[in-house]
Amino acid sequence: MNDSNDPALIARLEDAVLRLPRIQRDIFLAIRLDALSYAEIAERTGLSNRQVERLFAQALANFRRNLGDPARHRWRRWFR
Repeated sequence: MNDSNDPALIARLEDAVLRLPRIQRDIFLAIRLDALSYAEIAERTGLSNRQVERLFAQALANFRRNLGDPARHRWRRWFR
């Protein structure tokens, strides 16, 4: 079976993305789905290139952590 058609995997990926802080999620999706460059995101958001790079690195680390531990800090979403 092809992993890209596995509903459980897709649900885990979506959950890991949704648990990112909003700015990290927006930057992560802009880079990965919209193929925008750091400079394009910086221009659109008013952030510096360095801030965009840092937020993307944080998003990758958090995404990886969220994917590895699906229950991690799920309760925090209720208090945002």
